[in-house]
Amino acid sequence: MSMLDVLQGNRGLMPEHYKTLSFADMEQRVAELKQKWGSKLLIPGHHYQKDEVIQFADITGDSLQLAQMAAKNQEAEFIVFCGVHFMAETADMLTTDRQTVVLPDMRAGCSMADMANMEQTERAWKHLQELVGDTIIPLTYVNSTAEIKAFVGRHGGATVTSSNAKQVLDWALKQKERILFLPDQHLGRNTAYDLGIPLDEMAVWNPMTDQLETEQNPETIKIILWKGHCSVHEKFTIDHIRNVRERDKNIRVIVHPECSYEVVQLADCAGSTKFIIDTIRAAEPGTRWAVGTEMNLVQRIKQQYPEQQIESLNPDMCPCLTMNRIDLPHLLWAMEQIDRGEPVGVIRVDAQIRQDAVQALNRMLAIR
Repeated sequence: MSMLDVLQGNRGLMPEHYKTLSFADMEQRVAELKQKWGSKLLIPGHHYQKDEVIQFADITGDSLQLAQMAAKNQEAEFIVFCGVHFMAETADMLTTDRQTVVLPDMRAGCSMADMANMEQTERAWKHLQELVGDTIIPLTYVNSTAEIKAFVGRHGGATVTSSNAKQVLDWALKQKERILFLPDQHLGRNTAYDLGIPLDEMAVWNPMTDQLETEQNPETIKIILWKGHCSVHEKFTIDHIRNVRERDKNIRVIVHPECSYEVVQLADCAGSTKFIIDTIRAAEPGTRWAVGTEMNLVQRIKQQYPEQQIESLNPDMCPCLTMNRIDLPHLLWAMEQIDRGEPVGVIRVDAQIRQDAVQALNRMLAIR
């Protein structure tokens, strides 16, 4: 190994020579390392990851599901998390101190999670308390940083997933008059509307201007939505739905609730990644689907269920750029560094943040 490679490894940057390796060589080496480490190394892979990475995953699923499955695994010394930063943080918080969570590429992030930071959230909380007093409970989508989860935990709130958002919002409205929902406005709006809360009782908090964007009296607002969004799911539009239905009147449109309210209302059904997969799996053979979610997952479902006719709701959609940072070279590099005893991309959450964030996670898990 050259001195340049050593310096790049210390900075958390993959050495350049990995980019020159053939796919066959990399696949063989990853397979050898998996066999060598056996049950002492676990590779969770998120649904949105590339096939070149997913082929080596020991478990696949959504972010919280993977973290929980990793937490149940007591044998693994190293957890090489193929996902993004907030997912690896959650895995670190739920696993034991003797287990090490590694993110193969530290640039693998989530633009939605980055739309709410602690400074903005503390400032928003102060302003909102001045507006409506101690009447708010915070909730955060699991697609958020450990710090935001910890803030929510400290203030009596809980995390939510796209699968259980309805139950958690219903619980929260029994605790306080209002909810501050971070960081995805669309999941919050779509879920609250499903619970019967009208749109005029919702308002968006803009962290850039420190303002509640509404012409209503703040006292009438029940759901305060953080002005954040998923850059992938926001690219599905009502025009996409109209176009596929004009072309095929029998096609069914299924979308993720991170899509806009207008898109969710116009779709045939909406739900979590698991809901989308389960619905397509259970459908009659030959059913035609236009799917509004990340492209890697759409392509994988298409391959897994060839008896269905599946396409992306947006044919020009690209895979999520940050979610796709982890590739085969980074996976190999991370595993070789572990094998050398010099792991890179180690994720460690501060003890106090971990304690507060786990409170938020546990509150969610206790809700039935």
